[in-house]
Amino acid sequence: MNLAKKLDRPATLADVNDLPPTWRGEILDGELYAFPRPRANHANIEDLAIADLKNPFQRGRGGPGGWWILSEPGIELPRAPELSPDIAGWRRERMPRLPGPKVAITLVPDWACEILSKGTRSYDLVKKRRFYAEVGVGWLWYIDPRGETLTVSQLVEGKWLELGVYGGDEKVRAAPFEAVEIDLAEWWEGNGEQEEEEE
Repeated sequence: MNLAKKLDRPATLADVNDLPPTWRGEILDGELYAFPRPRANHANIEDLAIADLKNPFQRGRGGPGGWWILSEPGIELPRAPELSPDIAGWRRERMPRLPGPKVAITLVPDWACEILSKGTRSYDLVKKRRFYAEVGVGWLWYIDPRGETLTVSQLVEGKWLELGVYGGDEKVRAAPFEAVEIDLAEWWEGNGEQEEEEE
């Protein structure tokens, strides 16, 4: 579900900037998509996933390093002047250093992760999934707090190949981050009642 007002022209960054401060927006192929900012459960799982990946894959602590792992990065692509995955990663061989503080990232991520919520589920699973394939994101994760699952896919010849669906208290090594084991039970622990979530 897209809660943005339908525009009779291609959306611009000014339209994103005009959203209320409690909303976030993206522009894909000229269309503005806007939603209320995520609630605590979503933010907590996002933080836990980043914590599991950042030290070993960005900082090289307990893992191989070689990546940038960022939360809600502002990405500017020709077809998406404002794109912000929940979490995204770039191999350092493709992006040796982060751009300066006033410069957007203009490189397609190697990996993207979306945390599914009631308000963005359809958008993430349909519109963004197709878009990620079209622009060449290599791997895509979906974290579903309600179902307590992690779905891992890889882009192969322009189509998503599902590598696995994991959940509950499983410990997994998920592509492209197989070098480190992730305890999924830690992601779900302490989350509030999912049925009442209003994202």
